[in-house]
Amino acid sequence: MSNKSTKELNLVLQNSDGIRDNQINTYKYSNLIEEHKKFQDFFVLIEEHKKFQDFFVLLEEYKKFLDYFENKIKPKEKDCTAYNLDIFKKVQKASAELNLLTESKINDILRDLADAAESNCAEILAANEKDLAKMDPANPMYDRLKLTKDRIDGIASDIRNVATLPSPLGKTSKENTLPNGLKIKRVSVPFGVIGIIYEARPNVTFDVFSLCLKSGNACVLKGGTDAFDSNTAIVNVIHNVLKKNNVNPDIVALMPAGREATADLLAARDYVDLLIPRGSAGLIKFVRENAKVNVIETGAGVVHTYFDKAGDLEKGKAIVNNGKTRRVSVCNALDCLIIHKDRLCDIDALCAPLAASNVKLYCDDASFAALKQYPAELKNHATADDFGCEFQDYKMAIKTVDDIDGAIEHVSTYSSKHSEAIISEDPAALAKYVQLVDAACVYQNAPTSFTDGAQFGLGAEIGISTQKLHARGPMALEEITTYKWVIEGNGQVRK
Repeated sequence: MSNKSTKELNLVLQNSDGIRDNQINTYKYSNLIEEHKKFQDFFVLIEEHKKFQDFFVLLEEYKKFLDYFENKIKPKEKDCTAYNLDIFKKVQKASAELNLLTESKINDILRDLADAAESNCAEILAANEKDLAKMDPANPMYDRLKLTKDRIDGIASDIRNVATLPSPLGKTSKENTLPNGLKIKRVSVPFGVIGIIYEARPNVTFDVFSLCLKSGNACVLKGGTDAFDSNTAIVNVIHNVLKKNNVNPDIVALMPAGREATADLLAARDYVDLLIPRGSAGLIKFVRENAKVNVIETGAGVVHTYFDKAGDLEKGKAIVNNGKTRRVSVCNALDCLIIHKDRLCDIDALCAPLAASNVKLYCDDASFAALKQYPAELKNHATADDFGCEFQDYKMAIKTVDDIDGAIEHVSTYSSKHSEAIISEDPAALAKYVQLVDAACVYQNAPTSFTDGAQFGLGAEIGISTQKLHARGPMALEEITTYKWVIEGNGQVRK
């Protein structure tokens, strides 16, 4: 090939990052064309240079392509640091041992862990204090990072609750006997190894492990650097409980702090079966765009509540206040109040409880003019960026609409499809909102703060899925299992 041709071909190779999953296994040009039509630019160049009949010249260019594929595109063990690769291998090996644990044994471990969480409370809180000392208390994430004795007791209670739940494993969801006598059934099984990437939320460490253990999954945890001391203390408690029960502690592993560990986990598709990110929209987007492991997206929450023309004011005051102020940093917290224009006369009363928590309001022109009694220092004119914003803070936007259709349109434009609510006494409005609003959870006359696995009676959740494949909404035990087909025969052969 000419130097120009080689340069063009190499340029194509350098820009072939989208071909990760296509293993090339033949040198035959005809087979390349048939099997790998995705590489359009690559093949066009080869087609253009068919006049170069020297097969070995073409072969040398193809070898360059294979070398690039093998070393730059196809994930290999060398993509991971040796330390992290060792973690993945140990967890994967240990996951097979979980299949040998009885449901009774798993429940005993969970009850022991709940007791250990309480008895080691002082050590966990001491580690948590180290993390808290590095974060500004004014940071909205401070509340998520903070552990207290009451919160540890609550976590222990949730773990005990998981122990009481029925096992999601071995459940037959479909069963059939074919005319030839083959018995076919679909049975629930664990994923195997689940990776969790999360931010400054040490309670997630307990929640994830308890759900993974109950569902027969091993887990690899990558918590935020802000919570590293807390997570380390918690995983130490878990490991001690597992050792006490003669269970391989490698069924749960905490990745080291730093971005390198995150990158390794994102690339570990030979060892990790499912990846679940929990945190901000930025974290979830990063994981979705960079992971080579299968991902279930969880809750960035841009959450709305619509106060309808037929809304009850007393219900509305309680629902809006609870949705916004119960815990501002969680993904189910209210971000935007949508109000019917005919109810602007009630906006002062509707928002009055928010002032006690110093909630800053970002109002459109109509609501700003109607809101006369709210503290002036907490009232602001909204900008375009205030709509569609997950505040995770004592802040809330207000949007005025002409009717329910306007409310639904606003939600459709800005929602993250997490949780949405309507306050109305009109059955037709309630039904229309539920039917047309696309979200994992849609509420009628109740706050979005209920979007939670425990509140739904599912036990501690592993996350809230905002996608539609496999799982949607709070993900608990059933949502972190898959299935396999079991076929029972008696010597039948296919004709």
